[in-house]
Amino acid sequence: MANSIWLYRLYDVAEEIQLSRVEKILAESKPTARLKLSRIRSKSIHIPNPPVTVELGEERIVLLNKRYPAKFTAKVYDLGVISIIMRLILPNHCPYEQVRELAVYLPDTKELEHLFIGKRDEVREALAPTMIKSGYRGFEEDYLIFYFTHWNKEWDPVPLLLGEDEPVSQQVRKETLQHTFTYGEKDLTIITWGSALVYDPTGSYDIPDLLEFALTQLLELRYYDSVLSEEMAKMYDAIEEAEAVTQFRRLRQYRQIMNKLMELVVEINEITEKIQNSLKVTEDVFYARIYGAALSIFRTKAWMESIQQKSSVIMQNYSFLSNRLVNQQSMLLELAIVLLFVLEIVLTLSGFFH
Repeated sequence: MANSIWLYRLYDVAEEIQLSRVEKILAESKPTARLKLSRIRSKSIHIPNPPVTVELGEERIVLLNKRYPAKFTAKVYDLGVISIIMRLILPNHCPYEQVRELAVYLPDTKELEHLFIGKRDEVREALAPTMIKSGYRGFEEDYLIFYFTHWNKEWDPVPLLLGEDEPVSQQVRKETLQHTFTYGEKDLTIITWGSALVYDPTGSYDIPDLLEFALTQLLELRYYDSVLSEEMAKMYDAIEEAEAVTQFRRLRQYRQIMNKLMELVVEINEITEKIQNSLKVTEDVFYARIYGAALSIFRTKAWMESIQQKSSVIMQNYSFLSNRLVNQQSMLLELAIVLLFVLEIVLTLSGFFH
């Protein structure tokens, strides 16, 4: 099992993808499987709807005047995400300097983007019948994992994780290595915002899969936070427009705005709950620590709080419109009563004079 560098591109391509149909479509032409972590009991982790993994073949890529085999894999998530993974296979006994050169080069190069886009579009086209409200909205995440089955303790992980060729301060080194995890004497995991290093001589892919799940949650929370921002802007425009029309039309527009706001909040709450529950580590303490650290580093909690805050603002506006609607209806009712009273007086006087 050779050392490798994993490049990730995660794309939001639909509101939902029906994975049962995905399996049927892809299985006709490509090897597929449902994700399953290999080193823990199934009861130790709960994935309600595991993503479908599909092999996309192998190509040979030239980077920095050296040729590398690159294996492509896609994972399809029911949340509407397609993840494309490129695994660059490093040669046996690859020197540290060569890995470091790649670590510096890969994060900033655009040389490989056409390959990711091509694979993404290939999967999207094949799975079009399985997608609900499909369409690429420009939301994506990228990540880099240095995956080692053979690790030399004399190698320095910091330049790899930072993509830096220059020496860094002790403070930067400490911050880079603060999320370091080991289970036994022969394994190592270091997680940072943009990259991770995983050393596992058994060749298990569990930790990369956990990190990918966390990235998927980050991507979806970012997307739905943006959706709420756009809908809030539309909401304020609609309220301003309603204030400029006659009273009777205003009531109708208030009801339309309120119905839309309530539907939006219900939909967002359902989706965010689904995102949060897409993976739960229940019994394995080590994997729970790694997964929890990844969620913390990716600041998924901050995105969730932003969504909750915007939902709260929308509900406040709903209450405001509801009160305005009640007041308007009360005024109209009072006006109707006054008109009836006046009509009764007019009729009475009319009868008196006749």
